[in-house]
Amino acid sequence: MTTRTRTVLAAAAVLAPLLMTAPTADVTPRPVQAAGIDCPDGYVCIYREINFGGQPWVKRAVDGSVKDLPSAIRDRGSSIRNNSERTARVYEKRNYAGGWVCVTKSGGSLHDLRGYNLNDQTRSLKINRNDCG
Repeated sequence: MTTRTRTVLAAAAVLAPLLMTAPTADVTPRPVQAAGIDCPDGYVCIYREINFGGQPWVKRAVDGSVKDLPSAIRDRGSSIRNNSERTARVYEKRNYAGGWVCVTKSGGSLHDLRGYNLNDQTRSLKINRNDCG
């Protein structure tokens, strides 16, 4: 055995116990939190992802209803937040037709439109002063 080989083996023998007792890093996977974008006061926000994920389409409630949503959100909405003083009804068809769901005023929200058979089927938005019901 050469001197160099003996030196490497001696170093390995000294370092091996240290490596065995070294603290390990915590590598437990953690759930990733979606960084939802808040809906401003006075607005209705429709999000492309469930749980308010993705860039929302925002509509100032006092500007009124939309008979045919713009292509950015049309047939793409998956969750809704209503931070206005009016109620918001989202319809599956243009001109406020077909199935719909009402989101209550002052912070009402629906985190997942799949439960209403409206996921990715948002076509029109009716904003009014009437209560949901």
